[in-house]
Amino acid sequence: MLAFLQGFSYGLFLSCLPWLVIGLASPQRALGTLRPTRLQALGRYGLAVPFVAGLLWLTSLWGGFGPSLSGWLAGLVAVAVAIPLERRGRKWQTKRRQRRAQARHEQKAAERRAEQARQARESGEERLDPNAPPPDADDVTLALCDAKKRLLAARQPALAEQADRLYGRYRKAMAVLLERFDVGELAFERARSLVAEVCFTAVDNLVAMASQASGMAGIDADAVRRRLAHEGERLSPAEHLALKRRLALVEDTRRQLRALSGRNETALTALDNMAVAMARVDTRRPQASVSADRALADLQRFADAAPRYGRR
Repeated sequence: MLAFLQGFSYGLFLSCLPWLVIGLASPQRALGTLRPTRLQALGRYGLAVPFVAGLLWLTSLWGGFGPSLSGWLAGLVAVAVAIPLERRGRKWQTKRRQRRAQARHEQKAAERRAEQARQARESGEERLDPNAPPPDADDVTLALCDAKKRLLAARQPALAEQADRLYGRYRKAMAVLLERFDVGELAFERARSLVAEVCFTAVDNLVAMASQASGMAGIDADAVRRRLAHEGERLSPAEHLALKRRLALVEDTRRQLRALSGRNETALTALDNMAVAMARVDTRRPQASVSADRALADLQRFADAAPRYGRR
């Protein structure tokens, strides 16, 4: 073993000079670091590796054995073998750090979404995440998530907000129904089905809006207007007519989107009216056996007659 170490130290020391020359000429060939520099090559093959070789040589001297050929050959190829291993190790560490950073980022994003959802619930303005529906999502909520995802894909974030508003009105209406009726009551099932039908109608409008918006997503109306304004006289009649028709298509699509959006506003108003009307309905059994006016009158008469209950 000592003979092997002595030979290894000789071979390692002899390999320092060639690797130092390679490192000064091309650091990326002689180093396994992510950002190799000539200063790193000088420090490694001019100081660190010769010091290790000298330390191994001094450690193997006390045995009194001569250097072995296998150790000498192993020392010569040690650096060449260590460089690719170091590169793989550093790449693995980098990927591991990236995975941990990504996991932390996703965790923070999830916590941030949960906090935003909590704040939205407290403020009454709940927002849907199309990629992460609520855990208790029913068919209406899932349909709203899908419609919002379609609108966002069509680059219509302003129209996608209607899905959030519908979701908030739907949850509010369901909360009022659950407060006023029992789940098994016929009136509850009837009201729930009507609310769901209104929401599904609005979802159909949102899907139609997404389909029409995606059809005009490739048309840049502003660019067409600029071209007509700056090159109107130089355009041929056919090109001028084609650009005019393109603008007409955009305007017609926007007009239809506004009409569908108006229908959804009507649905929102209907849900609000239902929630307000049901909130005014008192389906609970009264706790008092008499009316409030009669109870107040009886209490006043008792107070007036209170002195008669005193001791004489």
